Amino acid sequence: MTGASSGIGLATARLLGSLGANVAMVARSYDKLCSLASSVATADRVLCVRCDVTSESDCKSMVASVLQRWGRIDILINNAGISMRAMFKDLDLSVLHRLMDVNFWGTVNCTKFALPSLLESKGQVAGVISIAGYSALPARTGYSASKYAVRGFLDTLRIEHLKDGLGVLVFAPGYTSSNVRNAALTADGTPQGATPLEEDKLMSAEACAMHLAKALAARRSVATLTPLGRATVWAHRLFPRLTDRLTYRYIARETDSPFK
Repeated sequence: MTGASSGIGLATARLLGSLGANVAMVARSYDKLCSLASSVATADRVLCVRCDVTSESDCKSMVASVLQRWGRIDILINNAGISMRAMFKDLDLSVLHRLMDVNFWGTVNCTKFALPSLLESKGQVAGVISIAGYSALPARTGYSASKYAVRGFLDTLRIEHLKDGLGVLVFAPGYTSSNVRNAALTADGTPQGATPLEEDKLMSAEACAMHLAKALAARRSVATLTPLGRATVWAHRLFPRLTDRLTYRYIARETDSPFK
């Protein structure tokens, strides 16, 4: 589980640990992982691995550490990710590169090195994307682009291994309460530090983790959460111009909207 130090990643690690799974918690913040490990599982069933998913060598070493500990990988959950909030016209291109490096290349790097073991175990690889990976969000160009890219990568991987027993899940939550918006990058690459949404009214990370666990148990290929999320995906396919207008209005109502 990448991005296991907070939000959906931590909630999923705790849930899977409570169900008896061996859990590898992966993130850049090793000390934080270690402080959280006891809330996930007993010491013999949890492994903390420091890994920057943008680094191929880190990802290769992370997979090697898991295999050294348990000898196999049954499920890889690519959850590490960052967001952004700025109009493209104002954006430093380094922000887009950072989003793609973490969200897209992080998924590719981890999957590449875990794939041999996953094929051997006939396991599953999951990617946590977003409704923004189906229907674009303005002022989130890098975020939407990276999530579209992850979806394309995973959908292709599924077809390539259709006869190999590999499960590939594209998991698309709607708005979920987490730290991702506080840490979202602004036009110059600095974190915005505050969320424009009412976090207490969003789906909890724990509820999202439950949906993810159920999708994995059923070996689903796609899981799209929340009525609004499913309606947005459906509307984008059938009424793209109308969806563009409705999305614009929705984002324009945000606190300190970039449109204003």
